[in-house]
Amino acid sequence: MSTSKTDGTGHDGHGGEGRAAGAGQRTPRAERDASELRDARDARDAGDASDVRDARDVGDARDARDMGDVRGVSDPGDVRDAQAELDRLRQSIDNIDAAVVHMLAERFKCTQQVGHLKAEHHLPPADPDRESRQIARLRQLAESAHLDPAFAEKLLNFIIAEVIRHHETIAATTPDPEDTGD
Repeated sequence: MSTSKTDGTGHDGHGGEGRAAGAGQRTPRAERDASELRDARDARDAGDASDVRDARDVGDARDARDMGDVRGVSDPGDVRDAQAELDRLRQSIDNIDAAVVHMLAERFKCTQQVGHLKAEHHLPPADPDRESRQIARLRQLAESAHLDPAFAEKLLNFIIAEVIRHHETIAATTPDPEDTGD
């Protein structure tokens, strides 16, 4: 006699499908669960953490669904699809971050050249009129790109402050060609 209690419909009373009373065979759901558990163990034993994580995510989602907690819990296939989409989006974000860093590096190469020109010609490190125009231009660009203009302004102000600091350092370390040391 089986120790598993069912309600005669193949359900074990815990919200999941179990063995049918006296049938001695697994339901499709129980077979799928066992297969996923074997896959997770195989992945763990082989050192493939991503398969273990995926199996754990699927198992967690199924456990929550089986316990009646279905808030935001999807079918395991949906969870895998969502994880794949998250991975794709995160890869795009990583690529964009890399591009931002490279663009900033190029910008600072140009501003270093500007700093040397200013130092050689005794021009001040800061140019408030230019900075105001740049901020206004960047705010308009941000609005058209659906980016918070206040955020864009804060970012540009941060960059401008760093550029001015670089220009001041360049000016302090650039020898004056008219200074003969007399």
